[in-house]
Amino acid sequence: MTWSIVTHDPATGAFAVAVATKAFAVGASCPFVRTGVGAVSTQSFTNRYLGPAILDAMARGLPPDAAIEGALAGDAGSGLRQVHAVDRHGRTAAWTGRNCVAWCGSVAAPGISVAGNMLTGEPTVAGTLAAWQANPALDVPERLMVAMEAGEAAGGDRRGRQSAAMVLVTTEDFPDLSLRVDDSPTPLAELRRLLGIWRAERAPGLATQPSRANPAGFIDLDAIEAGWIARGLDLRLRR
Repeated sequence: MTWSIVTHDPATGAFAVAVATKAFAVGASCPFVRTGVGAVSTQSFTNRYLGPAILDAMARGLPPDAAIEGALAGDAGSGLRQVHAVDRHGRTAAWTGRNCVAWCGSVAAPGISVAGNMLTGEPTVAGTLAAWQANPALDVPERLMVAMEAGEAAGGDRRGRQSAAMVLVTTEDFPDLSLRVDDSPTPLAELRRLLGIWRAERAPGLATQPSRANPAGFIDLDAIEAGWIARGLDLRLRR
């Protein structure tokens, strides 16, 4: 019912997931990321407990295939599940249960896995991976966007379109980027629009927010006010 990318970028340390489907609010159930550990997408009759379990296992040092195997061991519905993961070493693994609806399957390369089920065909995942590999100069969010758009152009979900999401972490305990399109006739187009807003309004401020390296973040009152004034805002902090 879904196709997705899980990836690790060693240059930035980023872990990211992009996903699209013909179902409501895919971003609420499928993507899981953890700084320094990995990225997971759990789909096809989604079991949301699998994402944290796989990340916990990879955090202990297990490779993705063993982490997935262990998480599924206690799931009586494993035949209905599709799940894939990437770890900090760029290793990937995927599981597609025997009861998943065709077309279903996955493809992978170092640092990236693409998996889907209930798709129009294998070209959806193949086209997604090919577009990712063809654009190494792009930053991770744009590269994910281009790859998902290629997958949709190759067929996408056989039932149509409804929701999409993108989530990315680098150094912090929370995402740098977390975008959701819960219900739209053109979810990937809307996701691209939101990504543009994130670049303009959210990304520039990430470096000044509280972080592991700077727990207080940027707190120079005069400089904060100067920034507002430069944008034409009549705002002042209380002193």
